[in-house]
Amino acid sequence: MKRLLTLLAAGVPLAAAGVYLPTASATPRHSTVPAAFSCTAPPVKAPSGTRVESVTAVSRAGGTVQGTGVLGGTATDVPAYCQITVTLTHPGQGDHATVQTWLPATGWNGRFQGLGGSAFLAGDNGVGLANAVKSGYAAVSTDAGVGDALDTSWALNSKGQVNTALLENFASRSQHEASAVGKEVVNGVYGKGPAYSYFTGCSTGGREGYMEAQRYPDDYDGIVADAPAVNWDEFEVATLWPQVVMNNEKTYPTACEFNAFTSAAVKACDKLDGVQDGLVEDPDRCDFDPRTLIGTTVACDGKDLTVTAADATVVRKIWDGPRTTSGRKLWAGTPIGADISGLAGVTAPDADGNVKGAPFQVPAAWVQLWVAKDPSLDLSTITYSRFTQLFRQSEAEYDQVIGTDDPDLTAFRDAGGKLLTWQGEADQYIPAQGTVQYLHQVQHKTGGAAKTGDFYRLFLAPGTSHCGLNGIDGTTDGLAAVTAWVEHGKAPKSLPATLTNAAGQSVTRNLCTYPQVSRYDGHSDPATAGSFHCVDPSHRH
Repeated sequence: MKRLLTLLAAGVPLAAAGVYLPTASATPRHSTVPAAFSCTAPPVKAPSGTRVESVTAVSRAGGTVQGTGVLGGTATDVPAYCQITVTLTHPGQGDHATVQTWLPATGWNGRFQGLGGSAFLAGDNGVGLANAVKSGYAAVSTDAGVGDALDTSWALNSKGQVNTALLENFASRSQHEASAVGKEVVNGVYGKGPAYSYFTGCSTGGREGYMEAQRYPDDYDGIVADAPAVNWDEFEVATLWPQVVMNNEKTYPTACEFNAFTSAAVKACDKLDGVQDGLVEDPDRCDFDPRTLIGTTVACDGKDLTVTAADATVVRKIWDGPRTTSGRKLWAGTPIGADISGLAGVTAPDADGNVKGAPFQVPAAWVQLWVAKDPSLDLSTITYSRFTQLFRQSEAEYDQVIGTDDPDLTAFRDAGGKLLTWQGEADQYIPAQGTVQYLHQVQHKTGGAAKTGDFYRLFLAPGTSHCGLNGIDGTTDGLAAVTAWVEHGKAPKSLPATLTNAAGQSVTRNLCTYPQVSRYDGHSDPATAGSFHCVDPSHRH
């Protein structure tokens, strides 16, 4: 989800924003497309528990592909491809899931790629598929029988009950079924299956990648699952916390004031990695006190605003994260350095100058529809104690369905699978601490960090927002890294990246394998990766 969440939260039209959606890079092999290639519908065996409703084949000339839905986006210079569409249903459940497989007419690199979704969109909107084809992959994606990124019309049935069949599709089984169908289509069209299979996704797509590793360990050889929405049942409620704080404190800071707190924190904690370079290497070590800004003036839309003690309290609680009324920590808060307004949005002032909270659509829908099962629930009335109750209810009802936090990856490891994740340390929607916590649980289950590192590695990107790499905050190539790991046994010790610092300047960094952190050498150009090296946290000073 490259810019979706930030732009939607800000009310920016996606089509006008130049959305940069996932690419699919890896060095293409020689063409393995048979000379007798024909874009015709192959026979498709229904995956277990499903029935095939239809199979169609359409030859596409390529060129420019426009992304569908609110994500929009464009892929250009796409080569000719064959589009096979398979519709599946689970008999008796009334669902209809569409699986699309796009196959290059020439230049297939012998690989297969599954693509994940964004927010409530289960799969790709066409741009990722097109870019995968452009890079030589046969690629697959599914809509899981649900809707677009912010379409939640499928959540409840006509009786006001959760549509469990569609939730199961979205949570787990449709991606697995797409993998099975896609590989069968590849074999039917090309006359042989893929040599290697990969999955790529960010946010919801990242969560789907983790679900594949957890429940369907034989589907993919390599998985690139970035900013993963794992712990869904917990973090999705937790991301409503900034709204709960503002409503209960009856204080709604402006975006200008939030930015002032963030800028001050970044300035104060920037040098913790040894150099003032506009990037906070480890937000968890930043102990900036928002109360230091009380009484200062912030220029905002031609007006001077004075930061109050109430503003500082709101920011402190948002950074700290959700707690029970007795003070027990429930989940991580918005990271210091991240855009607070992403989740702490407010409406425009009314005629009397009053504003109110404007919750981000994804957690708002989750709490109203799936947890409370009440579309009319007024989120502004949620007290701190009610918030805890909703958090616990979501855990109890949905952890086994969509939590995607099973730490037992031994079957994936034993199948030879490799899992690579990067996540921004300024992720305003999914705190990286949840991903780190999951990694620690896997390490405990697997026998320690070293053994886990043989098949699963995490890289944290300073100053990077939600799904920001290959988007608005720089670039990296996780797919190339996992390909080298799977096909050549070259485990990535670091992940080369271009980042954007607080001044908007591009700098190069080698993202460190967690828990290592980047340390400045003390004298070289801080804008280049060679001036830093990865060290254990205990050696950062």
